[in-house]
Amino acid sequence: MKTILNFVFFILIVSNTFSQQTSKTKSEDLKSAYNIQDSVMIETRDGTFISAIVVRKKGISTPKPVILQNTIYVMEKRDMKSLKAAADKDYVGVIAYARGKRFSPDEILPYENDGNDAYDVIDWISKQKWCNGSIGMYGGSYNGLTQWAACKKMHPALKTIVPYVANRAGMGLPMENNVFINPNYEWSFYVGNNKYLDTVAGNDRQRFRNMQFKWWETGVAYRKMDSIDGSPNRLFQRWLKHPSFDEYWQKMSPYKKDFAQINIPILVIDGYYNDSQNSSLYYLRELQKYNSKANFYLIIGPYSHFGAQRGGSPILNGYKVDANALINTNEITYQWFDYILKNGPKPAILKDKINYQVMGANEWRNAPSIDEMNNGFLTFYLTDNKSGKFYSLNANKPTKNSYLSQEVDFADRQVQNNDYYPDPIIRKEIDTTNGYVFISDPLKEPLLVNGSFLGEIKASINKKDMDIGVTLYEVTPEGEYFHLAYFIGRASYSKDITKRNLLKPNKIETIPFSNTHLVSKQLSKGSRLLITLNVNKNAFSELNYGTGKTVADETIKDAKEPLKIKWYNDSFVKIPVWK
Repeated sequence: MKTILNFVFFILIVSNTFSQQTSKTKSEDLKSAYNIQDSVMIETRDGTFISAIVVRKKGISTPKPVILQNTIYVMEKRDMKSLKAAADKDYVGVIAYARGKRFSPDEILPYENDGNDAYDVIDWISKQKWCNGSIGMYGGSYNGLTQWAACKKMHPALKTIVPYVANRAGMGLPMENNVFINPNYEWSFYVGNNKYLDTVAGNDRQRFRNMQFKWWETGVAYRKMDSIDGSPNRLFQRWLKHPSFDEYWQKMSPYKKDFAQINIPILVIDGYYNDSQNSSLYYLRELQKYNSKANFYLIIGPYSHFGAQRGGSPILNGYKVDANALINTNEITYQWFDYILKNGPKPAILKDKINYQVMGANEWRNAPSIDEMNNGFLTFYLTDNKSGKFYSLNANKPTKNSYLSQEVDFADRQVQNNDYYPDPIIRKEIDTTNGYVFISDPLKEPLLVNGSFLGEIKASINKKDMDIGVTLYEVTPEGEYFHLAYFIGRASYSKDITKRNLLKPNKIETIPFSNTHLVSKQLSKGSRLLITLNVNKNAFSELNYGTGKTVADETIKDAKEPLKIKWYNDSFVKIPVWK
């Protein structure tokens, strides 16, 4: 029945087009400099159809390399502009929309079919007379995810990818380190409500803000959030069935040994303040791990999720970025395509595999790998010794075991814990009303923090689980707090994101963490390093009451007994530096 319906749908589309053109495009064809096929339907191996647009320059008969975008965001005017730009640069421009979008008849299921569908789209392109057999992909966010998904099973015609701030479903969104976060809740309506984009729902921030705060105040289960909103959220419910990084998430993109067969050149562009940085750099770290000869490059600087896709912004969350940090992402992308697909010169910015802008130094540096961005670590222990109004972040391991106590009442909705988000990046004050703050001695000389910090938390609790937050700041000699990086994660997944291992009540547990945000920042003499440590309890993500039940099912009824934590003083952080 599904095959028949798809066939009927396909016939209806084709019957209203000529040479795969909509009536509007056909009417404008004579005066256009481009050969536009804007109603292409590509059949997949499982019998559905993917909606696509192809743009070529008229008067060109020789096959060309193809630049492919694969996206869930249907924005025809913007998309047509980018396709014409590809044609102007002597390529063929193609955009394929996710299954279920635009003219595709299927159900919209973000992430789930992108890898297989990308393979089929690439296969179809490679067989067209206007394709010379070489295909490159580019784009950011979801468009970055689809590029990596296309590498799950490599097609020989795919010669390169250029993902910006790429998402990795199940890692970064809709959950970060196994903690479900709220932004994807409203996004699911934005992309899933119709064949294009539901901009009314997508722009109704007040609706979703009211919903999340009502959820917070009433204490109903996280899974019931859509009952508060009044509109069933089928994608949200689908995702909540998979709190572990299980096969559901694993099969969407390359996983473990899948990376070993990725041998095409790759250019990644990302930002220190990209919310999904963990996703994007996960791909690179795994690629390095499973393919030591991988041909990849990274450009990273003080950019946000959207800023990295443009090349940065002069002001980022209140921080005035260095002048030389601003780049032209689109220009570099096409320089890369010319380099790989046309044997042109390599983009000048690519001095080595890792190319990063040093905040506060107004310079770019490079390294052969992410790990080689630093040549050492500073290890600091989270002690129970006072240092002014904070506690001491000390290089010496305490000789005597002791702890700091914290109590978190999940029934108290007047207090929120873990203010970790880097907006603004520079603050006059930080929240000291709950959690603990640890500060180092002043630096005796300038220091370059370079890479992703990591550490181990030693703690015992009276329950079976908790979500923790660790945030790293520079405290400048002027007393300002410069946000460097953060971590949020679920303790029960700290050793294995694929399997939940509950904590044993009142037993000292080791909670390692490493999936933190990468940063490069020049610290001045006299600056201090500061760590905040807290339990994640706020209206912006899932709330872990610690019972050991599925967290999405827990309610305020599970908050009868406060969470009691002992943070032990042999907990430590390791901060990557270049000396």
